[in-house]
Amino acid sequence: MATNLDSFGRIDRRPREALALERAIASLGDGGPSLLAFGNGKSYGDTCHNGAGILVPMRSHRAILGFDAETGLLTAEAGTSLEEIIAHAAPHGYFLPVSPGTRFVTLGGAIANDVHGKNHHVRGTFGCHVTGFELLRSDGKRYPCSAAENPDLFAATIGGMGLTGIILSASIKLMRVGSLDVEEEITPFANLDAYFGLAEASDAANEYAVAWVDQLSGTNRGVLLTGNHADNGNFHVASSATRLSVPFEMPFSMLNGLSLKTFNFAYFHAKARKTGKTLSPYGSFFYPLDAVGNWNRLYGPKGLYQHQSVIPFAAAPTVVPQMLAASREAGQASFLTVLKRFGAMASPGLFSFPRPGYTLTMDFSNRGASTLKLLDRLDALTVEAGGRVNPYKDQRMSAATFGTSFPEWTALERYRDPRFSSDFWRRTALSLSAHAPALAAE
Repeated sequence: MATNLDSFGRIDRRPREALALERAIASLGDGGPSLLAFGNGKSYGDTCHNGAGILVPMRSHRAILGFDAETGLLTAEAGTSLEEIIAHAAPHGYFLPVSPGTRFVTLGGAIANDVHGKNHHVRGTFGCHVTGFELLRSDGKRYPCSAAENPDLFAATIGGMGLTGIILSASIKLMRVGSLDVEEEITPFANLDAYFGLAEASDAANEYAVAWVDQLSGTNRGVLLTGNHADNGNFHVASSATRLSVPFEMPFSMLNGLSLKTFNFAYFHAKARKTGKTLSPYGSFFYPLDAVGNWNRLYGPKGLYQHQSVIPFAAAPTVVPQMLAASREAGQASFLTVLKRFGAMASPGLFSFPRPGYTLTMDFSNRGASTLKLLDRLDALTVEAGGRVNPYKDQRMSAATFGTSFPEWTALERYRDPRFSSDFWRRTALSLSAHAPALAAE
C-alpha cells in the first residue's frame, strides 16, 4: 500500500511504500526491497525513512502483554506508545525510568533510538532499563534478546535505529515513584556562565534537570528547571487530548525572528515570576509541547531541522556560546533551545548518542541553503570540540561528520540485517563503506 509516513521534521514528504507487519513477515523469505519498522513518526530526520524500500508500520501492534505490579516489569508489543505504558502502570505506582520530550513515541522506537530524558545523569538512557525483547530477522527467525541470550544482537539493537530487524515486543523495568506529580524548582539565570555554575550541583541534587535558553537574547539568559517526584500519592493519569492544535499547514513559517523574540521574552518572564518550588502535573513537566497538536506545522510547508549535539564538559563553556552566536549571526532563530547534562552511565547499546558532557538542542525552520550552511557550521564546532551530533534527529549531516562522531558505526554495520536499511544509513554509513570498503570488514 502507498501512504504518507512523514518524520516529525517534515523535510522530505514524498509518498512512501508501506507493508503491514503480517505481510512483511510472509515476504521475508522472498528477498526483495529493504524493510524498516516505522513507529509513530516522532523522529525528526530520516532514520525512520526508507525511500529505496518499504516501511513496516507498527502502531497497530500495541498490546500490553504482561505487567508485574510487584517488580514493575512490563512487557508490551513494540507499537505500544509510552503514553499507553504510563496509563497502564501509573495506577500501580510506576512511571517510566527515562522519558523523552513526548509521550507519543513507541516502545520499539524508544529502544531503536535509545532515547534519553531529563535524568540521564541518574538513570542513563532508555536502553539501560530494557531487560529483553523479541527480534524478527530476515531469515524468518524470532530471536529472544537480552544481556544473557543473543547478547550481541541485544546490544546492537539498542540504539541500532531499526537496522538489526523488527522488534516485535519488549520488556522494560519501570520506576516506582511516590506520585506522577513533580516538585519543580525554577531558577532563572542571566547568562551561560551562571548556568554552568549551577548545573553540576543541580544534577547532584535532583532526579530531573534541564535548561531552556533564550537564544535570541544576546546574553543567553534562561531558566533552569529541576524536579523530583512528589510523595502525595497522586497517580491520576491525565488525558493527553490536546486543547490546542494547529489545524492546517501554514503557508509559511510562523516562527520567525520577531515572533520568537516575543515568545522568548514572554516565556522567560513568565517563568522568572514563578521562581522557586511549585507542584507540576507530569504532563506539563515532561511533555509541554504535547499539549499543542501538530505544532510542527508552525514551521511551514518546508519543515524543520533539529540539531542536537553533545560537547565534552571541559569544552562546553566555550563552545556552546559559540554555537548560539553562530545561529544568531546566520539570522536563524531557534524556537526550542534546550541545554542539559549527560552523566557517565553507559548504555548497554553498541551504538548510542549520549556521552558525558553538555547536550544542546536547537530547532530551525527550513530556509534552504542558509539553514544547511548553519547546520554544517554547528557540526564543525561540535566535532572540533570532540563532541558528536545526534543521528536520531538528523536529516542532513555529512558522512564525514557521522564517521567522526561515531567511529563505532562499523560494528553496527556488521550486525545490521542485510534486508534492513534506511535513508540515513545509506546517506552516511553505506557511503563511507563504499568509499572505504575495508572499514566495514574491520
